[in-house]
Amino acid sequence: MKEQGMREGLLSPYRILDLTDEKGLFCGKLLGDLGADVIKIEKPGGDSARNFGPFFHDDPHLEKSLYWFAFNTNKRGITLDIERRDGLEIFKRLLKTADAVVESFKPGFMEKLGLDYSELKKVNPRIILTSITPFGQTGPYKDYKGADIVCWALSGKLLLTGDPDRAPVPVSHVPHGWLHGSADGAVGTMMALYRRARSGEGQHIDVSMQASLEKVGHVSHLMWTLLHREGWRGSVHRTPPSQTAINYVWPCKDGYILFFPFSGPLGPLATGTVVEFMDREGMADDFIRKFDWASLDWGCVSQEEADRLQEYFIRFFKTKTKAELFNEAIKKDLLIQPVFTPKDLLEHPQLHHRDYWQKVEHRELSQDLTYPGGFLRSSETICKIWRQAPLIGEHNVEIYEKELGLTRESLTALKQSGAI
Repeated sequence: MKEQGMREGLLSPYRILDLTDEKGLFCGKLLGDLGADVIKIEKPGGDSARNFGPFFHDDPHLEKSLYWFAFNTNKRGITLDIERRDGLEIFKRLLKTADAVVESFKPGFMEKLGLDYSELKKVNPRIILTSITPFGQTGPYKDYKGADIVCWALSGKLLLTGDPDRAPVPVSHVPHGWLHGSADGAVGTMMALYRRARSGEGQHIDVSMQASLEKVGHVSHLMWTLLHREGWRGSVHRTPPSQTAINYVWPCKDGYILFFPFSGPLGPLATGTVVEFMDREGMADDFIRKFDWASLDWGCVSQEEADRLQEYFIRFFKTKTKAELFNEAIKKDLLIQPVFTPKDLLEHPQLHHRDYWQKVEHRELSQDLTYPGGFLRSSETICKIWRQAPLIGEHNVEIYEKELGLTRESLTALKQSGAI
């Protein structure tokens, strides 16, 4: 992958110093995707996120973490120990060239180092500091540690995930709390940059991952406010007042599809048309063929009655592939959607048409890897992967020697002292 044209993004004039760990890495990646010069600063020996799996070919190596690869594209990388005096002085030199700093240390850590916002703006009055932490910089929980699953639980989102007949569990290994907090951090940083362009002033952006993730479950809040009911979990919807379980995720021949058998005014159009499809395939009898979906109220039928109706759809969907059901849905305006797997997404024609998947060269692995590309398209600028995630200290010479003017002898001394 070539890096030519890499200064053509929306944020190309800006430089971001990235001090985040695994909790906030996505923030810098998003800013880098938009063209910002993001410098990832990690301790000598490598960042803690390099220990996160999965690993390339299952080899647990610091330079083979797929987690690191995914969330650090478009960043240059240097090693620097900001807890050492000489390392701190170098950081302040970099700070003079930067527009923003993003960090995810526990509250008070930056202040302990003399790098809180009040001190940073003494070095660079226009600097923006974005802090991404589990519970924010203030409040009774600010000093609590917060793994991703903790943020799930304390945001209310965990209550909505998993199967309805057991305790709530996260439905994926994707760190949603960390990612939502990072995304909010990126948005806050960009808004602060916009405001600075008008006022000339920097500011401190304080992001709480608990609050960021809490917004995801806003429908459940509305349900509680209006109906005093908690949200439902799993692939069924329990319809009040009978609490009858109605499926909306169904197994088919090669996976799963999404379909809700609406009743009432929408019943003949949304559900009746699927029954017509079933009938054309010879899988409907007089009972289901003549059933009056308009007069059905799922909230007033027994589970036994509901199961009898749903058994027709279960038998039918299992005879069809996702593609067969979706193609018929397009032709007949049926409310059926396939549930995609990673393989389906990698092969999806819409994503290929928009050049979403991008090959990224990994010289150290002697091969290219496929990544999700830019998250938006613009008529005037580029949002793409400019470069792979940095190797440990990959850009030390480029930044320290060529940009800050340190001599090769100084770099050697700093490396021997453990500063870089």
